[in-house]
Amino acid sequence: MQRDLVERARRGDHDAFAELAAAAISRLDGAAWLILRDPDQAKDAVQNALVRAWRVLPTLRDPDRFDAWLHRLLVNACIDEARRLRRHRVDVELTPLDAPTIDDTTSLMADRDQLARGFSRLEPEARALVVLYYYLDLPLPEVAIALSIPLGTAKSRLHRALQSMRAALDADARPRAEIGEGHYA
Repeated sequence: MQRDLVERARRGDHDAFAELAAAAISRLDGAAWLILRDPDQAKDAVQNALVRAWRVLPTLRDPDRFDAWLHRLLVNACIDEARRLRRHRVDVELTPLDAPTIDDTTSLMADRDQLARGFSRLEPEARALVVLYYYLDLPLPEVAIALSIPLGTAKSRLHRALQSMRAALDADARPRAEIGEGHYA
């Protein structure tokens, strides 16, 4: 069914493309938000990816690869959006001076927040790889295709991204442990 829609959309059928876009929009929105961490930028990236998809759809060689192709367009749009914003934005991160006592529910939220901070420290390209693999649940060979990189490169970049996140999480945990032990700078 999707192949038929792709074929019709390639021939200029607006309704077929609208169906394809509607089927993918929630995954695209979620992936863009995870990569960019900003809802307005994410919406812009999704819109840019869909506009580009419509314009260059006739050049898609394999209609069965539509999803991977669309994900690649989205990742490229997210990276373009992040670069555009990077030129105009300065982020300041404030670190809390004391670590409050945390119960179990709050601890889970703190862990999620800490993970989000580690994730946000990744470059957009690395976030895109993590999102495609873990959030969209694409197999690594499809991630490599979506990012137009060799499979070995995708594996090593994913490994480096996870190492970078672990290092950021460890760095976040160190000051808390020191504060908890009574060590003050």
